[in-house]
Amino acid sequence: MRLRLMEATVECLVELGWAGTSTTVVSQRAGVSRGAQLHHFPSKQDLVVAAVGHLSERRREDMAKSAADLPEHGRTRAVLDVLAAQFVSPVFFAALELWVAARTDAELRKAVGPLERRVGRETHAFAVELLGIDEAKGDNRALVQATLDLVRGLGLAASLSDDSKRRSVVLDAWATVLDDQLETS
Repeated sequence: MRLRLMEATVECLVELGWAGTSTTVVSQRAGVSRGAQLHHFPSKQDLVVAAVGHLSERRREDMAKSAADLPEHGRTRAVLDVLAAQFVSPVFFAALELWVAARTDAELRKAVGPLERRVGRETHAFAVELLGIDEAKGDNRALVQATLDLVRGLGLAASLSDDSKRRSVVLDAWATVLDDQLETS
């Protein structure tokens, strides 16, 4: 039941936005009673933060599975595809709705901030692992952070239109930069 509620919450955030997502709509979509929803998640804030956190973990597991088959030749470009996919997913678009709402809602910002910091640290560590680098060498840490900022920005652009062709060209160019600039072991 909790899983159905969290999945329905992300669907609502993506389709209806923060303002259109209510606990009533989520309960109906999940096929659970309002009382059951309130038992598990007493407020909209509790529900959406839990949903985005849970599904971020699931998305990370999916990314790890896709990363298991990365090629040796063209690996950097393949890593960029794995990372970029995280930022054009429904979970990212749901999180984006939370970020925008949290900008002007201090209570929501208190709840969303720690989640975003945790997800950011984990995504950074995952990128370092996928690239097979030591982030303490040279500019590696800054290059990984620039990579995550880049794919996040591409995800923002994808929230408004399908820009997959432009994203592919940008990622091709960035892979070349990383291959030239990252210090390997």
